[in-house]
Amino acid sequence: MKTFKYAFVRSVPIMAGYIVLGLGFGVLLQSKGYGAGWALAMGGLIYAGSMQYVAIDLLAGGASLISAALMTLMVNARHLFYGISMLERYKNTGAAKPYLIFALTDETYSVVCSGDAPEGVDQSRYFFWVSLLDQFYWVVGCVAGALLGSVLPFDTTGIDFSMTALFLVVMTEQWKASGDHTPALVGLGVSLVCLLIFGSSNFLIPSMLGITAALTLLRKVTEKKEADHAV
Repeated sequence: MKTFKYAFVRSVPIMAGYIVLGLGFGVLLQSKGYGAGWALAMGGLIYAGSMQYVAIDLLAGGASLISAALMTLMVNARHLFYGISMLERYKNTGAAKPYLIFALTDETYSVVCSGDAPEGVDQSRYFFWVSLLDQFYWVVGCVAGALLGSVLPFDTTGIDFSMTALFLVVMTEQWKASGDHTPALVGLGVSLVCLLIFGSSNFLIPSMLGITAALTLLRKVTEKKEADHAV
């Protein structure tokens, strides 16, 4: 119970964000003709906030499987280096590891990598409970939004910007909590270079590949800096 309570307390800020963002997603999904069942399935099986927002347009526009796959790669490629940075933390999580990998969203990542669990809290179970609670909040928000959208009229203009706003908040919190700003600076620098070279329509995949390669090469350096900052 101590581990669960600690995980719940740590996840409360994410609950506030996920329910609001999930409501926005559900309302937008309902406005395109997809009901609460779709919201439940997408929240449970896709569980990727930004990709779920994009998926609404893919569904409504009748996109092909190849287009959907390429778009998913572009939107979620950042998880490649999320995974790299979690190799050590998730190494001894046992049977829960597949779910932890699946449930590693931006916000969950920001919580589970922001320090070790205190004495008396099982770290592996803490990772699991945080991940499960965060997905629960998200699914509740998605379904509630779809239900509200089916009975109340909403102007959905600007709702799709909510995930961008959340990413900015997460980045700000990570910047303030981290002793090493190398990953953020690498991400910004590589993205800017790729934007100038490839243009706004084609820079995302080259940026993700470049960031992943750079952070892989700099992994030992960034881990050392984080360890020194923790001490």
